[in-house]
Amino acid sequence: MAITSTKAIVVSSLRYSDSSLIVKLYTKQFGLVSYLVRGILKSKKGKLKAAYFQPLTLLNIITNYQEKKGLQTIREAQVTNVYSTLHSDIVKQSLVMFLSEVISSSIQEEESNDLLYDYLENSFLWLDSHDNISNFHLLFLLNLSKFLGFYPDSTNDRLQGFHLVEGVYTDQLHEKDVIKGKDFFQFKKLLGINFDTLETINFSKSERGDLLRMLIRYFELHLGGFRTPKSLEVLETVFSR
Repeated sequence: MAITSTKAIVVSSLRYSDSSLIVKLYTKQFGLVSYLVRGILKSKKGKLKAAYFQPLTLLNIITNYQEKKGLQTIREAQVTNVYSTLHSDIVKQSLVMFLSEVISSSIQEEESNDLLYDYLENSFLWLDSHDNISNFHLLFLLNLSKFLGFYPDSTNDRLQGFHLVEGVYTDQLHEKDVIKGKDFFQFKKLLGINFDTLETINFSKSERGDLLRMLIRYFELHLGGFRTPKSLEVLETVFSR
């Protein structure tokens, strides 16, 4: 057992008994880890507060880490960046629910990945500090695929379709799971941009919904355990107004 300090992002929390939580954190040092936080829902004097474990909260934790142990323990936790809007703005709250489900379903590795950790942290800080966010989740998903190993290969960009299974451009437009036409044109808008250039692209409500469903399908095809987020319907309702 080693007492270790690490940065961590809250993925989810689940009530366990009357007073405890099981929290899933994506840590910089150990990857995805589950922790049992005893008594946190009843004790008002402890070092750990239930509010620390809202989804996507950025923490620094001190943990008694034991390799191969199912549920780890947390000695101390501090919020490293207090969000201004992420947990109070109703639109962003729906995004938080959706993103936490996506992360929980797509990231399973119990090992460090500094680049992925930094991408998640920087993405959430950007989301917290910006207002024009209607396309954020689309670009977040697409760029997340880069860290998970299936970012689209756009080498043959003269071809007229994209094969969701193969992850490449194609002219075999009759095949299943190939996007083409208007869907393909909208999809290409997202490639190669970053969050700061999101304002340069526009999607109608229906285009945004179609793109989101397509990206979720892309994840399902490449990640065996990926499940369509339960919060998808809520998110689509928010962005269809």
